Amino acid sequence: VRPDADLPAAQHWPGLLQKKLKENGQTQTVVAAGVSGDTTSGGLRRLPGLIEQYDPAQVIIFLGGNDGLRGTPVKLIRKNLADMIEMSKASGAEVYLFSMQIPANYGARYTRSFTELYPELAKEHKVTLIPFFPAELISQPEMIQADGIHPTGKAQPLITDHILPYVSR
Repeated sequence: VRPDADLPAAQHWPGLLQKKLKENGQTQTVVAAGVSGDTTSGGLRRLPGLIEQYDPAQVIIFLGGNDGLRGTPVKLIRKNLADMIEMSKASGAEVYLFSMQIPANYGARYTRSFTELYPELAKEHKVTLIPFFPAELISQPEMIQADGIHPTGKAQPLITDHILPYVSR
């Protein structure tokens, strides 16, 4: 269990994003549809039901990191993300793709292919790319959990501030 799993939903970045949007007079409703430990395959399976249930105007695809950590073939990650992008766009939603990175110990070729797939997909599908976490987030030990990968509760406001400019309208 990750240490931040006990944080109330309102203190994770989707809940904080909802609060900031409301404070800015915006009417979007943020639905946190992520599942801890999720992969692009899991997200792809759940997405049709989520689109049907919520009819979103905007979709942030924030997946792939766990795939990379499991060494999932980049070709499969790319296909799953592309399918999610197209499905979301077909529903009429504006799509945002959050860029992921993995530690370099997965080998230069895999790490490079993984990192490059996000900007390539964003360009190919003409969607907005949200860059990976800012350096000030990942460089501070108190912002990253002991696993060296997942952000802490303290990092959630920074993640929110990083995403907010992209989804504000």
